[in-house]
Amino acid sequence: MKTFLRQLGPGILFAGAAIGVSHLVQSTRGGAEFGFGLLWALFLVHLFKYPFFQFGPRYAMATGDSLLEGYRKLRKPVLFTYFVLNLATMFTIQTAVTIVTAGLAASLFGITTHPISWSILLLIVSGGILIIGKYQFLDKFMKYIVVALSICTIAAVIIAAPNSVETLELSQIIPADAAGIAFLIAFMGWMPAPLDISVWHSIWALEKQKVQKSYTIKHSISDFNIGYVCTIITGILFISLGANVV
Repeated sequence: MKTFLRQLGPGILFAGAAIGVSHLVQSTRGGAEFGFGLLWALFLVHLFKYPFFQFGPRYAMATGDSLLEGYRKLRKPVLFTYFVLNLATMFTIQTAVTIVTAGLAASLFGITTHPISWSILLLIVSGGILIIGKYQFLDKFMKYIVVALSICTIAAVIIAAPNSVETLELSQIIPADAAGIAFLIAFMGWMPAPLDISVWHSIWALEKQKVQKSYTIKHSISDFNIGYVCTIITGILFISLGANVV
């Protein structure tokens, strides 16, 4: 068991990075507005995005290079295109994730409800963890975070389920109005994460191999699959929370 847990790392980091706005906000809102009617979208988008996400660690383990290096080898215009796309989305994504986390921290600790103060503090703490602890600390730390989040989410669903006044309805829904279609596009775009996270995953896989020489492509894919299943289950749980509570 200890050896198995030691082999986990980048896949859990993937799950930790993916479980954010897509789950806490979009999945909960989807459950509140459509009940369990968007489960089809959750499963479909995970199925469609799976090979794109899996390619990151697979490429890194097979070549010893990150996807960024792979893009560079395809010619610099490809790397520049990735840079432009990343630049166009990074501020929006970072802002959304930071504000949501700041709101959660404000509700949890109650020290101050000022979102900017919490955002600055969270960014400083996160930056400090990466600068001081580097990948090795992040690898260990995220395992505890993901486990704690999973336990708390399951507990919340169990507590909320008996208090629900709605009957369980599993019929699937395809939104027909403009607002519903717009939400569906956003839901599937964010779920479980934007595709550029595959680049991060390739870098994490290489860092994992530096600190653990026995980390092979087989371990990497198994690790990724575990993290990916975690994002699916967590998505279902947050949809359930939205359907039962909101």
